[in-house]
Amino acid sequence: MIIIIKSVLGILTALFSYYYLTDAHKNRKLFPATPWSHLLATGFITNMFDTLGIGSFAQQTVIFKFFKLVDDRIIPGTMNVGNTIPTVVQAFIFMTMVDVKPLTLVSMAIAAPIGAILGAGVVARMPRYKIQLGMGFGLLIIAFIIFAGLVNWFPSGGEAIGLTGWKLVVAVVMSFIFGALQTIGVGFYAPCMATVYMLGMNPRTAFPIMMTATAMLMSAGSARFVKEKAYDPKAAIGLTISGIFGVIVAAYIIKSLPLTALKWVVMAVVLYTSVWMFISSASGRKQKS
Repeated sequence: MIIIIKSVLGILTALFSYYYLTDAHKNRKLFPATPWSHLLATGFITNMFDTLGIGSFAQQTVIFKFFKLVDDRIIPGTMNVGNTIPTVVQAFIFMTMVDVKPLTLVSMAIAAPIGAILGAGVVARMPRYKIQLGMGFGLLIIAFIIFAGLVNWFPSGGEAIGLTGWKLVVAVVMSFIFGALQTIGVGFYAPCMATVYMLGMNPRTAFPIMMTATAMLMSAGSARFVKEKAYDPKAAIGLTISGIFGVIVAAYIIKSLPLTALKWVVMAVVLYTSVWMFISSASGRKQKS
């Protein structure tokens, strides 16, 4: 099953890469005067964060807006296009480097893009700020549970590298839901980490699952931004080139972390995302009113 999903992901990525890089090369004479150094630094640093499970889109949005590197209108397309190949590299690295049962990996990784396709319409009709508020509280509770386990208030987490029975069903359903939520800007990484942790799996197993699911989403969907010219080719190329190196550096940081240290990282990521959800919810509520 892992060979099949690698093959599918590889084919999708090859087709997307040819389409994207050909378009960027064709429009190279129209590249803006944005310094390459700024774009490369952004891609390297934010993809390191992404590989650690923190995500990259929020940081890239802030950098692009603050330094006026990319026009606001095409920031989403630029990030999706530019980060697709680094995300696929993450998926291949973690599928090779981290042991996880094939059935668990494949079922959760496929459920997320299906959720994005089938659930997007339903989720899009729900008030985004209410979803973000609920997710913020949920992640805050999970961060507390992880912390309580780390300081031995009560046991939590586990060592399993796969799920069966009702736990697998729960994991697949949650992956489907998180895939749908991702279409309205609720990140996949932290909820996936929390789900894996709470179902008793080794925290490392979250990385191949969430990277593979996100890579499949992006490799299949980013071509539309290229087709509609809704991206900055120069900025995207900068993110792609340096992002690959950022992924490789961070991936081996994760590999070398002892399990206890990794649990602290997971807790920090979940807590960070919880706070970000509260901020986003408050902002969305103000805009609505």
